[in-house]
Amino acid sequence: MRVVHLHRIAGIGGSERHLLTLLPALAADGLEPAFVGLDGDGDPAPFYAELERTGIPYRAASVPGLRRALSAFEPDLVHTHLVHADVFGALAAGTTPLVTTKHNDDPFRTGPFRFVERAVTRRARAVICITEALARFQVEHVGLPREKITVVRYGLDEPPPAWSADSPLELPDGARVLLGVGRLVPQKGYDVALRAFTELRVRHPDALLVILGEGTERDQLEQLGRELDLGSSLLLPGRAGDVTAWLRRAELLVHPARWEGFGLVLLEAMLAGLPVVASRVSAIPEIVADGESGLLVPPDDPDALAAALEQVLADGALARNLGESGLARARNEFSVERMARATAAVYRRVLS
Repeated sequence: MRVVHLHRIAGIGGSERHLLTLLPALAADGLEPAFVGLDGDGDPAPFYAELERTGIPYRAASVPGLRRALSAFEPDLVHTHLVHADVFGALAAGTTPLVTTKHNDDPFRTGPFRFVERAVTRRARAVICITEALARFQVEHVGLPREKITVVRYGLDEPPPAWSADSPLELPDGARVLLGVGRLVPQKGYDVALRAFTELRVRHPDALLVILGEGTERDQLEQLGRELDLGSSLLLPGRAGDVTAWLRRAELLVHPARWEGFGLVLLEAMLAGLPVVASRVSAIPEIVADGESGLLVPPDDPDALAAALEQVLADGALARNLGESGLARARNEFSVERMARATAAVYRRVLS
């Protein structure tokens, strides 16, 4: 079975890391996966370099050349990911059976764009949602038919390998690193983390808040850091080529998202044995068991976030227990093999 995955590539984020894990796993399961990347803003080179290491065949394409790029692989099925691939893939795939994966619950999908989502879904034979929460969102707020939806959660067996070397960043001796990893956009709620950290650093002057990523909110976060007088205790070093090294260095992961399709970094942190403090929204409670593998707090609540961070920093035994439980949960419930087999089962059902 030859399945071509289609995604617009502009770097390596959560959905891209998912594909770098899923495609080799599908090949190991006996399928013939291939990949077509739509041209996008940003730098796609690191993604293609990682994909090449896995041995998965791929092509890059512009929208006008998409039909030719897909047909070159003679696919039995086309699998699209995210908005651009969903729309252009539905047009370019011709009569080839189509599967689409929904990766997030962006609020814009509940506005006029929901009619586009519904049209694309009529063309698709099956819809994969990466969590139960996302499936409910698609049915209740976007209006997709429940009978087409199958939940297949992300899988990961180990923290991500480095895809490039990071520039050296010297940290003070004994610094306690609170780590955030994600795009610098309002969705991720890092402004809430900065406000919570203002209160926390009074009791923990050796604490550093390090947020890895880039995005449209960088200037606002830097300005907020100055207004809160965070100084050198806030670091925004940009994207990291070696996220795992940071996960190993940090004391906890802070993830105050306002909504979240999955939050792959949560799983990466758990696999690194790192306790997680996150907001109780969307799919996050499906990933992080509150009080067992992390602590969950209401969104947009800096006081609650600060209290949870303080709880983990002040109690070494609690931090160890959360980290150990998170590691066990990640290994038991989010394996790559489980994800690949469930995805292949969707393909076989569609083609039968």
